[in-house]
Amino acid sequence: MNTHEFQAKEILKRYGIPIPEFGVAHKIREVDALIKHLQLKEAVVKIQVHAGGRGKAGGVKFAKTPEEIVSVAEKLIGMKMVNNQTGPEGVVAHQVLISKPLDIKKEYYLGAVIDRDHGVPILIASPEGGMEIEEVAEKHPEKILKLPIELDGSLRGFRQVRLCSFMGWKGEMAKEGAKIARGVAKAFIDTDAALLEINPLVETPDGKLFALDAKLSVDDNALYRQPEIASFFDPTQVSKNEVAAKEFDLAYIALDGNIGCMVNGAGLAMATMDIIQYYGGKPANFLDVGGGASKEKVAAGFKIILSDPQVKAILVNIFGGIMNCAVLAEGIIYAASEMGIKVPLVVRMEGTNVEEGKKLLEHSKLSIVTADGLAEAAEKVVAVLKK
Repeated sequence: MNTHEFQAKEILKRYGIPIPEFGVAHKIREVDALIKHLQLKEAVVKIQVHAGGRGKAGGVKFAKTPEEIVSVAEKLIGMKMVNNQTGPEGVVAHQVLISKPLDIKKEYYLGAVIDRDHGVPILIASPEGGMEIEEVAEKHPEKILKLPIELDGSLRGFRQVRLCSFMGWKGEMAKEGAKIARGVAKAFIDTDAALLEINPLVETPDGKLFALDAKLSVDDNALYRQPEIASFFDPTQVSKNEVAAKEFDLAYIALDGNIGCMVNGAGLAMATMDIIQYYGGKPANFLDVGGGASKEKVAAGFKIILSDPQVKAILVNIFGGIMNCAVLAEGIIYAASEMGIKVPLVVRMEGTNVEEGKKLLEHSKLSIVTADGLAEAAEKVVAVLKK
């Protein structure tokens, strides 16, 4: 789950990481209050959306007077941002972050992720901040430093020394930089983060370091033990289908194809999408209903798939381990009778109670194409679109 910049900054502050004073406004009257509270004569105003590239999209503005702060905020609140990260539908900014500007001498990058190759959390640092870290890694890999983070969130002393040397920090700045790195490492582990980054981490002319921007993404599977962060979920930043999927505990991601997919298990869902592509089709979504989906959950999945106007056929691929194929069949029949599924529907089931499930589908008198294997199912769903 993604968080907004201001939410990430609030968390980082708790770990002793210096943040320029800021406030968040949803309405213009709140902007006036912030100007007075922070005693602002000038400010940086930034839209709060779950996407990068805000500056290039016109979502970050510098205002030189209190009056200009108000006028800029008025334009940015409600702004729709569209770029390659948001997709053509874009995202709307319902709030802005307003902060005191800083004089910047140099920009750095500092972040933490999970190293998938080695299965460990790592700190990533670069003396080249303010730009996409992927671009730095591609063009100047020698400017990227990766350091392991201990599972308790600590960063060993010799690694802190190496970090400061790599970043060019000396004296008091080295002490402050090491402290910030320790804070990032600890916050990353404590929040069950998938990504935590400060970009840029800036140096001011007087040798101080500040987190000018921050991003925090948390592992969805850990949200049950992160109630505060779970409460940060902003439904305005995702599609209506994703909001509905979250309500029914379904894993859903919209794609740009025309074959809707309903599968139980992430690995099986990925394989299903791959084989649809192999036979010349294009999946319209990733939808994992989970191992123990109920009739209602299956029906909710169909409703989400059918709400996409691009969907011209649906492939259901279920392996009944925990899930009972008879329950799945009941869910399909229930959804078809309630919603009137008017697109071709191909169903492949295998596993627990599969024979009973197939009988239920057969006796339902619904127009359903069945398949015994995944390859056969993929061939059939692609074929019905070519008729």
